[in-house]
Amino acid sequence: MSTKNKTADNHQLQKSNTLTLMDYTPARMEEKQTKRLAECVPYKDKASVTWINIDNVPPANFLRELGLGFDLHPVILQDILAVDQRPKVEAMEDYLYIRLKMIYASGKEDKIVGEQVSLIIARKFVISTQQGIAGDVFDSVRQAIRHEESTTRHSGTDYLAYKLLDAIVNGYFGVLEFYGEQMEAVEDEMLRDPRKKTLHALHHLKRGILEMRKAVWPLREVISALEREDSPIIKKATRIYLRDVYERVIQIIDTIETQRETLTGLLDIYLSSTSNKLNSVMKVLTMIATIFMPLSFLAGVYGMNFRYMPGLEAHTGFAVMILLMFGVFLTMIMYFRRKKWL
Repeated sequence: MSTKNKTADNHQLQKSNTLTLMDYTPARMEEKQTKRLAECVPYKDKASVTWINIDNVPPANFLRELGLGFDLHPVILQDILAVDQRPKVEAMEDYLYIRLKMIYASGKEDKIVGEQVSLIIARKFVISTQQGIAGDVFDSVRQAIRHEESTTRHSGTDYLAYKLLDAIVNGYFGVLEFYGEQMEAVEDEMLRDPRKKTLHALHHLKRGILEMRKAVWPLREVISALEREDSPIIKKATRIYLRDVYERVIQIIDTIETQRETLTGLLDIYLSSTSNKLNSVMKVLTMIATIFMPLSFLAGVYGMNFRYMPGLEAHTGFAVMILLMFGVFLTMIMYFRRKKWL
């Protein structure tokens, strides 16, 4: 194989990866999918705005070529490869690097999907890489770029980055709504018949809320840093939009804390319901044992092997004893009802 062919292979993504390019100006828009990085590198020097989105974290050799093609620092490339890390923002000389968590509710599979997203924001291009799960929350951004009259088409890379951040934050609201519906379902089930699967559902929701909290709390610092960052990439007009995103992140944090308190309350209700259920069972068993104690006493007395006992030789002795035991049983039932124990 020639050197030229080897180089071409190094510029290609794996079969599971997809590279989507959208290049636009107010007057025109170009969109294409490719697996060759060489087709995207020339766009970095164009006067238009270019968004390159890479599904799945690409292999290390591709990231090296990406770093060479777009002048990215090796530390940034290592951060892209290091998945499941704390959100952060890094200001370099010619670009900004943002790492955050994209969490959204998948309507088709009825579950929560989470993956790490890295954003590289330069003057003329934005590069986004996703951890490796199919699908994202960027469809609204793509539709805005395709629409000729949209603000996105008439703005720069900073506004595009804002739209991407805004789409991710909007996905958080969908997740919180999903968890809210799940908590209502668990609460209804808990009031009807709390079982072990109810407790498992509570723990599952609690883990999900904690994952949300880990993703959103650092994001507040990231958005705040972007808003205050003295970088020529972020224009003054865009900082107002970032402030709006920051306020919604605070709203999400408040909702998360409320849902955590609700889950704690539901767990207390579950424990109380289980304890009450156990107490009810023990109450019934105690009453049964109490009722049969005098009956057992009578049966035990007349079951002793003495030769001379009152009524032992009587023809009606057995019937009298049965009636006596039945009378004791009814008396105790009436007494329990009067005490409102039954």
